[in-house]
Amino acid sequence: MANDISQILDGKATARTIRARLKAEIESLQPQMGRPPGLAVLLVGDDPASAIYVKNKQKACERIGIESFGRLFPASTEQAELEEVIAALNEDERVDGILVQLPLPKHLDAVALLHRIDPQKDVDGLHATNLGKLVRSETGLRSCTPEGVMALLKEYNIEISGKNAVVVGRSILVGKPMALMLLEANATVTIAHSRSQNLSEITRSADILVSAVGRPQMITAEWVKPGAVVIDVGINRIPSNEGKGKLVGDVDFESVKPICSAITPVPGGIGPMTVALLLQNTVWSYRQKIA
Repeated sequence: MANDISQILDGKATARTIRARLKAEIESLQPQMGRPPGLAVLLVGDDPASAIYVKNKQKACERIGIESFGRLFPASTEQAELEEVIAALNEDERVDGILVQLPLPKHLDAVALLHRIDPQKDVDGLHATNLGKLVRSETGLRSCTPEGVMALLKEYNIEISGKNAVVVGRSILVGKPMALMLLEANATVTIAHSRSQNLSEITRSADILVSAVGRPQMITAEWVKPGAVVIDVGINRIPSNEGKGKLVGDVDFESVKPICSAITPVPGGIGPMTVALLLQNTVWSYRQKIA
């Protein structure tokens, strides 16, 4: 069943709406707090993609009135130094959120660093305490990308309850928390991954298909059930004719768009939502200090 009017789920526009709400919230809270919210982003090394992400996060902070405490470290920085920096930020009253930009250089233990962050300041939602709260459906800081997916589905009034949802990818960053959030919203959830047999059959069973595997244009029209909602979390750079390279998702957008009911573009879909939810988590932590 071809569908020429599939809905584009516009993450950029939704992120703008979230930022406007947060800006107003900061303006109303700041007189009580006597300071703006603060976000510290730690970047280790010179990965160009990470540097762009960090720059975008700092710009987004400025736009809505969050103070940035960004720190750049050389790739050779040792674990102990980063642990000391995190300990100091945990104690810093001006800082409501701490984020360690991943991936890290290979000699560093990312999990150990994430566990050093005060769970109340873990705006990436990756501390075991916050992941445990997600498993138990308790209030807490949640992983920005899957929470961004949920916010986008809500913005477009997409029904989740009772639907078959398939998440392709099982990372702790996206796949696992995504599955838990969909389950919490009463979907029937399947997690598929590189070892899954008959992967295209599994994805074809999905009313809501979320791909987070980082393989360019892997999901083609034959993998998608007609009328499904397709959420593309992947961001991959592939060569283009102009030689600059272009960004594409895990989904072959042009072939899938005609058969699905709704789809996220790459770029402009989940990427902006991830940053918006990071800001929302920072403001949430800030607000807890009043409570």
